[in-house]
Amino acid sequence: MEENSNYTTDGDGGSTETPPTPTEGMTTVSHHYFGDSNGSDDAVSITIVESMKEDYGLFVWPCSVILAEYVWQQRSRFTGIRVIELGAGTSLPGLIAAKVGAQVILTDDSNKLEVLDNMRRVCELNNVKCEVMGLTWGVWDESIFSLQPQVILGADVLYDSSAFDNLFATVKFLLENSPGSVFISSYHNRSGHHLIEFLMVKWQLKCVKLLDGFSFLPSWKASGLSGNIQLVEIRDEGDLFVVVMHQYEDTEHTPFKHVKVWRKLSESPKFSH
Repeated sequence: MEENSNYTTDGDGGSTETPPTPTEGMTTVSHHYFGDSNGSDDAVSITIVESMKEDYGLFVWPCSVILAEYVWQQRSRFTGIRVIELGAGTSLPGLIAAKVGAQVILTDDSNKLEVLDNMRRVCELNNVKCEVMGLTWGVWDESIFSLQPQVILGADVLYDSSAFDNLFATVKFLLENSPGSVFISSYHNRSGHHLIEFLMVKWQLKCVKLLDGFSFLPSWKASGLSGNIQLVEIRDEGDLFVVVMHQYEDTEHTPFKHVKVWRKLSESPKFSH
């Protein structure tokens, strides 16, 4: 294959076809199928534009396939509800949620402009209306305070230990901001479930379901994946944050807001913006 070529693959194995308008650099367009593999009336397919560059956010990882399949199998639960996907990247779980009728906001690091642009592109490619926004874990800007998801999705977001606290702080805040909501995440069990247990205790969260990621995956999908992948549903177990928002004017009398997020346990500022 020539350098900087563009080609397609079938995300679940199978034939290939001509890709849509190519992006800059080496890309692949993968196709992911949900429902009866024989093509029943309720079957759904999702097309994803991936990049062969070294950027985690532009590749469909096994955890995304597993979480998306879980959303599909639980689709009656997702119809008409508000969903946010954190660290969405290629956005497969969020896209299938949108396909089954959820109101979806796809988010990724605010600094990853190429990833955010690709998210908008795959929304258009799949004819779904999702809001795309930059949301950096642990950064408290004004936009996060209006978010009230009923379900938070996160596929393979537990890969960088240095980001765990910022991730769980963001999840905790969103769960508190929308009582009764749930965080559903698929992750590689690289160091045992005790790690996620520690984080849940620290952030006053509760595991309400834990599944082997392959236990509900159709065999024709499972055969193309590998790894020790688990799926967890997490709910809030107690208020932890106090949000204080002040309205100011700068020297030119332009209004702006200054936000502080406090941890109740320590009664001292945890994060500020």
